[in-house]
Amino acid sequence: MKVWLGHHNGAALLALRRLAAAPVNSLLSLLAIGVALALPAGGQMLLANAMHLAGTTSAVPQISIFMATTAERRAASEIESRLGKYGGVKHVQFVPREETLARMKTNPGLRDVVEALPGNPFPDAFVVTASDDRPEAMEKLAVEFRQWPKVEHVQLDSAWVRRLDALLKLGRTAVLLLGILLGTGLIAISFSIIRMQVLTHRAEIEVSQLLGATDGFIQRPFLYYGVLLGLGGGIVAWLLVGAAAFWLRAPLGELVRLYDLTLVLQALDARDSAMLLGFAAGLGWLGAMISLRQHLRQY
Repeated sequence: MKVWLGHHNGAALLALRRLAAAPVNSLLSLLAIGVALALPAGGQMLLANAMHLAGTTSAVPQISIFMATTAERRAASEIESRLGKYGGVKHVQFVPREETLARMKTNPGLRDVVEALPGNPFPDAFVVTASDDRPEAMEKLAVEFRQWPKVEHVQLDSAWVRRLDALLKLGRTAVLLLGILLGTGLIAISFSIIRMQVLTHRAEIEVSQLLGATDGFIQRPFLYYGVLLGLGGGIVAWLLVGAAAFWLRAPLGELVRLYDLTLVLQALDARDSAMLLGFAAGLGWLGAMISLRQHLRQY
């Protein structure tokens, strides 16, 4: 076991020395890999923040029931009691017309218009959360509520939820495709760099083979080189995404506040960071392995 660990330790140190031997080339390679990985990693960061923002808003589909403006409070009480006993209803919130009027008056752009009205034009309303939030079940409930007496209008929010879910699915698919494309590019970069390493150390490889070195012994430093190259590129990508999150935090926060939302742009969390570094190291190793299998056959 000690011998095996010693071999791997020596191979890793040799790979580090080879990286340090050409600092400019190594730095440019790490930057190329880091920029390529930063694009899908940044997309994942934005997607995670979008999902968090959607979770903090009213992402649960709801049904809004508006009473007729001529309906008396007794009719609203009867509807509230009926909703409370209805099997498909999970939660009911009553919004009296007086509360709606007071809320409209707090809006500076609407205050003068509302105060100029002769009376209260807003109806009593109910916000209903259904037990089954599937679009077809919500639509069925909305159809039934429209038939109840003194109900003027029923608004269904499930269409908005479907659009939001479709956008999030599109974002996840885009990030996945971008990761696959740029991951393939990372493999190609690793392939080319390891090929140059093999050509540079061609004489060393031939001498090792004459001395009876196994293929695993010869390949090990190059594989570690690929892993370190990918891992270093992943670290560069993580730093780029973190810097982008820091620079975008203030302007994006100001933008979402215009829509009465609150969002503090967060960089990649621990899980996504670990996945990024592991993905980068794995692709570096894969590119090195493919390159070695092709080019070491010549010796």
